[in-house]
Amino acid sequence: MIALVSAPSNLGLQPPVVGAVPGAAKAPEALREAGLHEVFHARGAVDGGVILPGRYVDDARRREGTVRNQDAFVDHARRLAHRLVRLRNAGDSPLVLGGDCSIVLAAGLASRVTGGGGLVHVDGHTDFRHPGNSAAIGALAGEDLAAAIGRHIPEVADIDGLGPYFSAAATAHVGCRYDDPHLAEVSESIGLTIPADQIILHGSSRAAARILATDGLDRGFWLQVDVDVLDPIHMPAVDSPHSGGVSPEELTAFLELVAPRAWGASITVFDPDLDPDGTHARTVAGIVAQGLAHLGEDSAAPDAV
Repeated sequence: MIALVSAPSNLGLQPPVVGAVPGAAKAPEALREAGLHEVFHARGAVDGGVILPGRYVDDARRREGTVRNQDAFVDHARRLAHRLVRLRNAGDSPLVLGGDCSIVLAAGLASRVTGGGGLVHVDGHTDFRHPGNSAAIGALAGEDLAAAIGRHIPEVADIDGLGPYFSAAATAHVGCRYDDPHLAEVSESIGLTIPADQIILHGSSRAAARILATDGLDRGFWLQVDVDVLDPIHMPAVDSPHSGGVSPEELTAFLELVAPRAWGASITVFDPDLDPDGTHARTVAGIVAQGLAHLGEDSAAPDAV
């Protein structure tokens, strides 16, 4: 059974302007207003609750070698992971509505505690900035994939000694643009990388088939979906839009094929502040309602992963 969890954390994002707070924390309620919860509840989904984040602080004096909102992020990751563990052990498939994509690290903690599994990271960017390739670390929403496989500072990549949260060999990235600065490094570091242009050229079904045939992913995985994988002509309401993305139809078709194998999923980085009339919230809600309708139906139980 799908359990809807709200995790309205914006802690991993940079402020849109000095002194402002990123709007991604409003996404779960914007999606509720767009009818997403009503659709899932009509199908028998349950309410998995809300994990509220700590206060977002735009701190220009942040200590070098830390990430933005580090203490608040770690606290939120632990509390969200605890909820995901509880839901997974109860036989439910968590569908987490974020928030920014750094919440995938909470899913990583839960994955380790409940027996492992891979990661399918769907994002318009590789999110692979880390201390080994950049002097400008600090916003985890651009660094979450690196942290998920252990390539970041221990304070976020090894919370409670559980890192790396996902095996690099059992990790796939889908959706970055061909000019992503870390594409080559990611391709050398993880099990599978499928840039957006490969889906556009060869179709969603081929990409999904490659995911499902990859060692480690064939046993189940967490599905992280950042909506900036969509081309900004379809989804401009994100913090870092980048041309060359997929269409809603291509993303929906991909999710329909891979979601049954996932034990849970997260939807992130939609910013209602950039969607005053709710048009783009309805687009996201439609993709999620159709693409993740069968989330977890073919996933392994915790003690079998």
